[in-house]
Amino acid sequence: MEFKAKQIAEMIGGRVEGNEDAAVCTFAKIEEGREGAISFLSNPKYTHFIYETKSTIVLVNDDLELEHPVDTTLIRVKNAYEAVAKLLQLYASMQPKKTGIDPTAVIAKSAKIGDNVYIGAYAVVGEGAVVGEGTQIYPHTVIGDGVQMGQRCLVYPNVTVYQGCRIGNNVTIHAGSVIGADGFGFAPNQEGYDKIPQIGIVIIEDDVEIGANTCIDRSTMGQTVIRKGVKLDNLIQVAHNCEIGENTVMSAQAGLAGSTKIGSWCMVGGQAGFAGHISVADKTIVGAQCGVIGDTKGNGEQLIGSPAMDPKVYFKGMAILRRLPDMYKELSALRKEVDELKKK
Repeated sequence: MEFKAKQIAEMIGGRVEGNEDAAVCTFAKIEEGREGAISFLSNPKYTHFIYETKSTIVLVNDDLELEHPVDTTLIRVKNAYEAVAKLLQLYASMQPKKTGIDPTAVIAKSAKIGDNVYIGAYAVVGEGAVVGEGTQIYPHTVIGDGVQMGQRCLVYPNVTVYQGCRIGNNVTIHAGSVIGADGFGFAPNQEGYDKIPQIGIVIIEDDVEIGANTCIDRSTMGQTVIRKGVKLDNLIQVAHNCEIGENTVMSAQAGLAGSTKIGSWCMVGGQAGFAGHISVADKTIVGAQCGVIGDTKGNGEQLIGSPAMDPKVYFKGMAILRRLPDMYKELSALRKEVDELKKK
């Protein structure tokens, strides 16, 4: 499907600078631009590419100042990154969706399947499960007994949703993820460990996206909860009885120990770790590889390092750490001088 610059500008509230009839049919990174493609520029580090890109149209911020003319047609918008995200969403919505139930799928008689649902090859839907209208379940996925899944969900191959879990509307779960496996609960005894049965469930609210191979454990009792709008990257571990607040985002390999409570609108970097039974306030920013071992102070706090601390304190410490070899040499020299003075 082809769109002209004028049409695109109307879709995203932009202003065309150049040929209004310039037409595109695909997307490309600005450094890999080609004729018939639309690109975007939001990071100043990539500005030099705008003078050489072959893309037909480039989305740019309103305040971009050019050093000399460009060959491409520009569409100026308030925020180029947000604008391209909106265009990509429109593009994705235009793609045909799979429908129908593959003959190799195994669906329990007591399961309730909504209209316009797709269930792929060798997928399994258990007893009493509910799959909402427009949901897509890709091959080899298992939807356990009593699972409730809302409308317009997208569940990619090899996902497992254990019994009794509840999933809202517009939820995306990427390949290999496991929802509702047992939490890590064992009681030590003289001979080893007694398993503590995990009898709770996982609740995932609307508009959540869960990356590939992420695991969200069911609660010991009660619920593990992922609130509305949460976005989880690949390879994240959420332990039993955790709660992640609305619109919080987490990068890959982050891990939450049991009963951790994360607030709303938090941002968590890759490989960050959280001790159990702690509370993280709303809008907290947690840096990559950060180790959070206690409750956080309040809204807007930024943390870095392990154990987690204020970035100013962390960087002061790192500055001293870099000087330790020289400081050690100076200390050794001073000891020698002191020893010589003692001898005299």
